Amino acid sequence: MYVRRSAAVLAAALGIGAVAAPLAQADSASPSPSASASLPAGLFGAADPTYDGVWRQSLALLAQTSVGIRPAAVAVDWLTGQQCGNGGFAAFRAEPGTDCDTKTALDSNSTAAAVQALAALGDHEAATGKAVTWLKSAQNADGGWGYTPGGPSDANSTGVVIGALAAAGEQPAEVQKDGKSPYDALLALSVPCADADGGGAFAYQPDDKGDLVANADATAAGVLGALGKGLNAEAGADADADASPDADAPADAKCADATTPEQAAANGAAWLTGALAEDGHLISALPGAEDQPDYGNTADAVVALAAQGEVGQARAAMTWLEKNAADWAKQSGPAAYAQLVLAAQSVGTAPGEFGGEALISGLNATGPAPEATDGLEEKRLVEKEDTAAESADDDSPFGVWWYVGVFGIVGVGIGFLVSNRSRGNQR
Repeated sequence: MYVRRSAAVLAAALGIGAVAAPLAQADSASPSPSASASLPAGLFGAADPTYDGVWRQSLALLAQTSVGIRPAAVAVDWLTGQQCGNGGFAAFRAEPGTDCDTKTALDSNSTAAAVQALAALGDHEAATGKAVTWLKSAQNADGGWGYTPGGPSDANSTGVVIGALAAAGEQPAEVQKDGKSPYDALLALSVPCADADGGGAFAYQPDDKGDLVANADATAAGVLGALGKGLNAEAGADADADASPDADAPADAKCADATTPEQAAANGAAWLTGALAEDGHLISALPGAEDQPDYGNTADAVVALAAQGEVGQARAAMTWLEKNAADWAKQSGPAAYAQLVLAAQSVGTAPGEFGGEALISGLNATGPAPEATDGLEEKRLVEKEDTAAESADDDSPFGVWWYVGVFGIVGVGIGFLVSNRSRGNQR
């Protein structure tokens, strides 16, 4: 979700020079990338994992689990093998057999994503417990988290950690530092309603002048965090199951002073709805480039809006993604596929066939073949595709999308090209 990090962003966070990740090609005859000296067995994706290995692995496992697929044991083992003895995770450790030391760059985002994936898989309480202990040790005095321990709190990191705490069975409001909870940190990053341009949104961090500037990526993260939900959030309890993709925004979706996490989430969702209204998607304005669609942030917004209960607005953006995001996922790799699967799940859309691209088979093809797919939620995958299913001459009880989504696996050559997520990336 707000979960994509570019090499440049991670390099900036870690205080090192940016390194471009090469676009690697996989054997088109193989259903999963071949292991090599630089790509460990079990790892999803064929691109350099230095800056996103744990993140993309966690999203891939979380997405597979969300649709009932049992991931490959080697893929799960790769992720658990990345954990340090103190419970934290770095973005990637090339030599996981060696002990971590003070030079190991542990970070809140990788750790929180791993917690959510392992919690969803189940039977990893020891690993998630140690990770939560590390996260608590890295909490800032304002109640939030920065990307690295000691770094200033930001909405993205705080939001994803809240999701991890909730997934591990913690009560985020009770995880406090100096009397401040993660929700206090998020409220401090909620843009005041009086701001004509960004009122109701979340800022990534205060800018150099101390001002809060609306950021779509941070807003999606902030909404989920304020709701106490994780990356695999489903539609909120108040969601209208029959909401149409072009449903009007609710009349009461207006900005009000964010004195509670619930109000901050409602404000953020209303702002996202407005940001999506013109084109049906969010815009990424990269330095030196023309404005272009931001597929990843749009997928994040879908999950955030659905979690808030605004399913009609979420489906409108999901409809745009279905028509336009397949090529982006194919080019960008496992985390992109996972984002789209999680977005589809959040609004009850079948992620089997997606704009001509089978999301589940596409995701599976970027990593080790799953252990089993017999737990796949066939009914959920099929029920939103009634028209297509009725046109198929298939008497199987599982329906056409079961076969397309699971058995239509083809080899793909994928590099992980990620969209920017930083305080300077205004949308």
